[in-house]
Amino acid sequence: MEPKDSPMPRWSMSSGSGLRYGSFVNSLSSLTPKAEETEEPAISQRRSYIAVAVLCYINLLNYTERYTIAGVLPDIQQFFVINDGTAALIQTVFICSFLLLAPLFGYLGDRYNRKYIMIGGLIVWLVTAAGSSFVTESHFWLLMLLRGMVGIGEASYSTIAPTIIADLFVGTKRSMIICIFYIFIPVGSGLGYITGAGVASLTGDWRWALRITPILGVVGLFLLVFLCPNPPRGAAETHGEGVSGQSSYLEDVKYLLKNKTYLWSTLGVTATAFLSGALAFWMPTFLSRAQVSQGLRPACVEKPCDSTDSYIFGAVTVLTGILGGILGSGLSRWLREKFPKSDPLICASGLLGAAPCLFITIFVASTSIPATYVFIFFGEILISLNWAVMADILLYVVIPTRRSTAEALQISVGHLLGDAGSPFLVGAISDALSKSKPVSPEWSFHSLKYSLLVCPVVGILGGLFFFLSSLYIIGDRKAAAQLVEGGPREQQDPSSEPPIELSNGDKTNHEDNLSQSI
Repeated sequence: MEPKDSPMPRWSMSSGSGLRYGSFVNSLSSLTPKAEETEEPAISQRRSYIAVAVLCYINLLNYTERYTIAGVLPDIQQFFVINDGTAALIQTVFICSFLLLAPLFGYLGDRYNRKYIMIGGLIVWLVTAAGSSFVTESHFWLLMLLRGMVGIGEASYSTIAPTIIADLFVGTKRSMIICIFYIFIPVGSGLGYITGAGVASLTGDWRWALRITPILGVVGLFLLVFLCPNPPRGAAETHGEGVSGQSSYLEDVKYLLKNKTYLWSTLGVTATAFLSGALAFWMPTFLSRAQVSQGLRPACVEKPCDSTDSYIFGAVTVLTGILGGILGSGLSRWLREKFPKSDPLICASGLLGAAPCLFITIFVASTSIPATYVFIFFGEILISLNWAVMADILLYVVIPTRRSTAEALQISVGHLLGDAGSPFLVGAISDALSKSKPVSPEWSFHSLKYSLLVCPVVGILGGLFFFLSSLYIIGDRKAAAQLVEGGPREQQDPSSEPPIELSNGDKTNHEDNLSQSI
C-alpha cells in the first residue's frame, strides 16, 4: 500500500501544528449548500458518479449478506438444534469481529491507499461468507468462526467507503449522495430477509441462501478494482488539492474526544444500532411466533419453516428505508440553512417517535398481525430518518484526515454497545423468561415479547443523546471548516503560543503570510 496519495496535497495538518484554528476567511464556504457550484471537482463528475454507484452496490450486498441469516433463522435453529440465545450468538460474533477491527481499518484508511484496503477486505468477506454455507450440523463452532471472519471484510469497507464519497462531493450534493448510500442499509437488510427466505424455499436448503451474495460480490470486486478511484483526502473542500496529516493515532483520538458533537452523536448512533440490530434479527421470528400463538399457523416442526413473515418484514424494511432515508435527508437540506441545529434534532425526533410505535407493536401482536405491521411500518420509517443524517453530521464536524478514524471508532462503539449485544440480550432475556413456565408455543411468544421491551427504552435514550449533540454542533462544524479552509499556522513553539483569532483588519496580511509559508 502506498503510504501517501499523489499529487501531494497543499494543505498539511501535521502534529507539530497543534491543529490550531487558522484563517477565519470564508471558513464555512466549503460546507455551505452552494459550495459545489464554485469548486472544481478533483475527479470528473462522471467518474465520481460511477464510483458512487459501485460503492452503493457493494453496500447493498454488505447488508443483504448480513441479514440473510435472520431470514432463515428458524431453519438454522432446527438444523443445529440451538436455542434463542445461542442462535443470537451468530450475529454477535460477526458484529464483535466487525467492531474490534474497525479501528485498525480506520487508522489505515487515514494513512494508506483506501482502495487497496477495501479490495483486500472484500476478498476476505467473499471467501468466508461462501465458506460458512458448507458447515455441517456437528460443527456449529465453525459457522461462528467463519461469521466472525466475515466481519473482517465488512469492517474494512464500512469504515472507508463514506470517506471516499466525502472526498468526491461537497455541500448539498454530498448530503444527497450520502443519503443514497445509506438508504441501501435498510434496503439491503430487507433484501437479506427476502433473499434468504426465498432461496431457502426454492432450494429446500437454507445454506444456499448464504451463497447468493458471495456470487454477486465477485461482480462488485471487479467493479471496485476498475471503476473506483482513491481521491485525495479533503479533495472536495480544497479544489482537488487535498490535505495531508502526520498526526499519531493517539492525537487523532484526543481530537475526537474533544469534539462533543461527535461524542454525543456516537451515543445516538449506538442507540440506533441497538434498535436496528434487535429488530432486524428477532422481528420475523417474533411475528411467526405471534401467529402460532393465535392459532393462525402451526408450529415449525419440519424444514423449511414458513418464511412468509421474512418476506413481508423484508419488504416493509425496504420500503421504510427508502421513504425514511429520503424524508430525513430532505428535511436536513430544507432546515439546515434556517436552523443550523436541525440535523441532530431530526435524529432525536426519529428515535423518540419510534419508541411508542415499537411499544405498541410489541403488545398489539398478541391480537392483530395487520395492526402490528402498521406500527412496524411507522416505527421503521422514524428510525430510518437517521441513517443519512447521522453520517452527514460526522463528515462535516470532523476534518478529512481523521474521518476514517472517526468512522471506525463510531462503528466500534455503536456495534459494541448496540447491535453486537442487542440480539443476544433479547435472546438471553427470552430464554430466561421461558424457563419460568412450562414450554409451549404461546409462552415462547410471550417470553420473546417481554424481552423486546428493552427496545423502546433504548430509543428514548438515543433521542436524548442526539438532543445533547445539538447543543454543540454549530461550534464543532465551524471549527472543522476553519481547519480545512484556513489551514494550520506555522508555529515554532505551538505549546506556548495561544490560538490567534484574526480581526477584519488583519485578514489580508495573514493570508499573504500563510500563502508564502505554504
